[in-house]
Amino acid sequence: MFVFIRAVTYATLFIGLVLVFLPAQLLPPGTARPETVGAPQLVGMVVALFGAAIALWCILTFAVIGKGTPAPFDPPRRLVASGPYAVIRNPMYLGAGFALGGASLFYQSLALLGYTAGFFLVTHLFVVVYEEPTLRRAFGVEYESYCSRVGRWWPRR
Repeated sequence: MFVFIRAVTYATLFIGLVLVFLPAQLLPPGTARPETVGAPQLVGMVVALFGAAIALWCILTFAVIGKGTPAPFDPPRRLVASGPYAVIRNPMYLGAGFALGGASLFYQSLALLGYTAGFFLVTHLFVVVYEEPTLRRAFGVEYESYCSRVGRWWPRR
């Protein structure tokens, strides 16, 4: 139960900062939901909810299977290669990116779209420079085998 509480706490802090607070700073002051809800808003809501669902699934998978959290300073104790991680190696970041992309559609904001692109760039660099080498050291051959089966950002056949 304690690992679940830690996972939810860290995820809430990450989501609050990176997916809510910082993007909100890019919108004009006093921005509220659009006056009319059209196709961009509907698509944006669907995309954002899809991303949020993926991210939540990942957090639960980390806690239940990995016995850890998404936070780099409190990582899973076991390699997580099931659930959404059986399809791609970084579904949590992809889910967060979908949530950001959905928000940019909802608000029709180029600033949020740029933030989303920046998020993916920073995330990719973090994965390549820090996360993958750390996982290789922690899980060795098991992680190498996982990498050969599962794509970093795109599913493999």
